[in-house]
Amino acid sequence: MSKITRVEVHEFDFEAKNLARDGIAQTVTFSRGSRIRIAKYAVVILTADGGRGEYVTHWVGMKAALAQSLMLAPRLVGKDARERIGIYEDLKRDIRQFDHMGHGPLDIALWDWAGKRYGASLSELLGGYRKRLPAYASTYHADRAGGLSSKEAFVDFASQCHEIGYRAFKIHGWNDGDAREEAENVTHMAKEMGGRMTLMLDPACELRTFADALYVGRACDEGSYFWYEDPFRDSGVSAFAHRKLREMLKTPLLITEHVRGVEPKADFVIAGGTDFLRVDPEYDMGITGALKIAHFAEALGLDVEIHGCGPAHRHLMSALRNSNYYEVALLGPDCPNAVPPVYACGYSDQIDCVDATGTVAVPTGPGLGVTYDWDYIARHRLGLHVFE
Repeated sequence: MSKITRVEVHEFDFEAKNLARDGIAQTVTFSRGSRIRIAKYAVVILTADGGRGEYVTHWVGMKAALAQSLMLAPRLVGKDARERIGIYEDLKRDIRQFDHMGHGPLDIALWDWAGKRYGASLSELLGGYRKRLPAYASTYHADRAGGLSSKEAFVDFASQCHEIGYRAFKIHGWNDGDAREEAENVTHMAKEMGGRMTLMLDPACELRTFADALYVGRACDEGSYFWYEDPFRDSGVSAFAHRKLREMLKTPLLITEHVRGVEPKADFVIAGGTDFLRVDPEYDMGITGALKIAHFAEALGLDVEIHGCGPAHRHLMSALRNSNYYEVALLGPDCPNAVPPVYACGYSDQIDCVDATGTVAVPTGPGLGVTYDWDYIARHRLGLHVFE
């Protein structure tokens, strides 16, 4: 038996340059000369037979997710690390009163443990066959500080991304939610770049009304956008509202980033609320939970698009036929993708991670296939929680 004997959760932070938090939505945007500290956490799972599983969060590093991981971590001690499905079911029930955001990192660490135990990458364990993944450049939200601050600036940055190799590009607009400004940006981008790049729009729930969402959606129709994602301030959870929006637009909707787990996403699809399904192994209870969602989508003939970036995301997509693009997020001129700089093996999700054809590689080493810089994490550690 591969009994789990110890679980560690390491809180740490790092500095990111030329970024600041937008005062409207507290999202991170460009601000030349500014510096912010960004908190993440790492999970380590140890077993009695010497096994070790690791995962460093990319997207769920916030305090609320950390608190949920700390709630769940003690429940792992004493369990058989090989029994990922049983553990998934137990943790899912344990955290049923919350949004499940702290579950994913623990499940991913268990998959890393399994890959290292069997000397296989996660992709190999999943039966993955896609060695390189087509990627899109996913921007920071627009700003008023000289970065992505105008429709011309968005085109300039899209052109830069195209020169690097990207053949797809997603806009995150201004947090003000000005529908006319958003629509002008959408149509200008389509005019300048539509013949060279596949285009997507994600207002990230910034538009204030259904009418605003419809207005901007019609600009997406005019520009032949590939998808239109989470447009307005229902927070991306109203199946009824999005079914109505689908009936009035041609552009496919991509909803359910903010709907957690297979059952609520199934309900959303059956209610007619989306065309594409969103999934994230960090948000949706790990690789185990994400696979359930992807297979459900496949059974209905739908595509599932993976939110965010990271080694777990690449391994998951390697095993999915019904997924179109890997999201390199978030990107902007003169600022980094604010993912934790903890890789000692050359792994990267920075803007230059794609090759000349706009694809990224799936790691091939055991487990997640990456080597974490634990000295860096220790130097920047804010707290260590141990359960045994």
